[in-house]
Amino acid sequence: MNKIVMAGGLAAAVLVLTSEAAAHCDTLDGPVVKAARAALDQRNVALVLRWVPVADEPEITRAFDQTVTVRALGPAAQELADRFFFETVVRVHRAGEGVPYTGLKPAGTPIDPALSIADRAVETGNLNPVLERLTADVQHGVRRAFTEMMVRREAAPPADVVAGRAFVSAYVTFLHLVETIGQAARGGPGGHDRPSPDAHTVK
Repeated sequence: MNKIVMAGGLAAAVLVLTSEAAAHCDTLDGPVVKAARAALDQRNVALVLRWVPVADEPEITRAFDQTVTVRALGPAAQELADRFFFETVVRVHRAGEGVPYTGLKPAGTPIDPALSIADRAVETGNLNPVLERLTADVQHGVRRAFTEMMVRREAAPPADVVAGRAFVSAYVTFLHLVETIGQAARGGPGGHDRPSPDAHTVK
């Protein structure tokens, strides 16, 4: 079971560059809320529309217009309206990613270090730190699964059914790990389902 969990974690790490950093898009200091703040501050909904599918633009535009109207009623109303808009945008964005919305997380919520590295790569245009991190993570995980499999193989005489099944379990986990990482890296079925790039519009 631990190896299966590890396989899923490594697959997620490989996908970090193509997942639009979904794991931290629901935080108040994440990229989606930053875009929503900019849209409100500049009274330009187009600044946030790239984060939602084309089909959901009308909902975001309506929420934007409502928020702008309520904001004018005073500081307390503005805070409430802004929260409503942030939640709406994040909810719609995550639905477009195929993941559930579980509420806005506070600013400063810890995220996977690999995501921080990926975000810096987007800002700097330098992919090398991401590749170095993923390479190290994948090598560590694969070596650990391989070592576990070899240990169980050595401890499994041909006639020992119990030890043999333990070896087979480790063997299957090792192969699935390699397969999952390979498919994820190639953009195959190892990754989670995502909409096509055409589902989002860039304004």
